[in-house]
Amino acid sequence: MTDLLHWLNQIDTFLFLFFNAKLANPVFDHIMPIVTDKHTWYPIWLIAVVMLSWKGGSKGRWAALIALLAVGTADLSVNRLLKPWFHRIRPCNVVEGAHLLLGKKSSYALPSSHAANFFTLATVFSYFYRKYQLIFYFFAALVAYSRIAVGVHYPFDVLVGALVGMAIAWGWIELFKLKALKKNKVQNTD
Repeated sequence: MTDLLHWLNQIDTFLFLFFNAKLANPVFDHIMPIVTDKHTWYPIWLIAVVMLSWKGGSKGRWAALIALLAVGTADLSVNRLLKPWFHRIRPCNVVEGAHLLLGKKSSYALPSSHAANFFTLATVFSYFYRKYQLIFYFFAALVAYSRIAVGVHYPFDVLVGALVGMAIAWGWIELFKLKALKKNKVQNTD
């Protein structure tokens, strides 16, 4: 088992250096810190939630509510349960030759909460607004990639974060579908 973990860590480090250092360029050096900054996204998500709740009708309100519940669950699960359990040190603290755009971070790396949160949102919004799903997943992938580009996460960190986020989103979506199914059964029996 130790050999397998060592081999996976070597692959992850190789991939990290490829995406972080080999693909580094002045454009990414300027854009990725902005993309990865959560403060960049707060106003966008606030406007989206307000607009969905105000102008989106019942579908929009459900999408906003489920997105908020799912992201809250994902963020707490990743930061309070999974990161402390895995105890994985960030690459910015241990990988020689890393291209660091944000300096060193002291918190744990696995899984990426940015990837979890954005893939949670992408999954919820894609369920309700399928024709825009490529846009939602593009932005989730961009934010996930930015975490590697700035040097604070390994590729496996963002992959696990994305999978956790999608799983949590689908859990909330299934609860919503179950509630909607029960409501329809009650209305059909009246």
